[in-house]
Amino acid sequence: MPGAASRICGLSSRQLALLLAIGAAATIAAALAFEHWGGYRPCVLCLQQRIAYYAAIPTGLIAALMLSTGRLGVGRALLVLAALGLLWNAGLGVHHSGVEWKWWLGPAECGVAGELATGGSLIESIEAEKRIRCDEASWRFLGLSFAGWSVLISLALACIGFAAAFRRPTAGDEI
Repeated sequence: MPGAASRICGLSSRQLALLLAIGAAATIAAALAFEHWGGYRPCVLCLQQRIAYYAAIPTGLIAALMLSTGRLGVGRALLVLAALGLLWNAGLGVHHSGVEWKWWLGPAECGVAGELATGGSLIESIEAEKRIRCDEASWRFLGLSFAGWSVLISLALACIGFAAAFRRPTAGDEI
């Protein structure tokens, strides 16, 4: 197998578990960077899509530790859970992408509430609040929005998780 697939397939289960955690952490770091430096604010669905990444980081790290200490069953079970969570996340990303393309409706609370002003009229404060809509992609690259890229990343990380979980133990999986 040429390219990246052969390099990934040559990794031990422990190394793949670490790659899963690093990939999830890099995805969250990129989302926060776009939010902080790019000025993009996440919508409700965007925030929901981050949950699987947040869960995959410690799960991948703990799985790598379990594989290193010979607790292969626990490590593999954690990897399967992380991969299933990432598959769920890919489905949520498909749903979010469909909402952005107006294929179906999004949630009723399709926005992120900002902070309300402490002084003045509550009505004015609510009216001035900028809502982030789930049905409007704030950015696209190669035709995919953040939600579309999340689908691809989630699927790739889920594949890594399943590969790590079902790989035969190697010398790299034990101390």
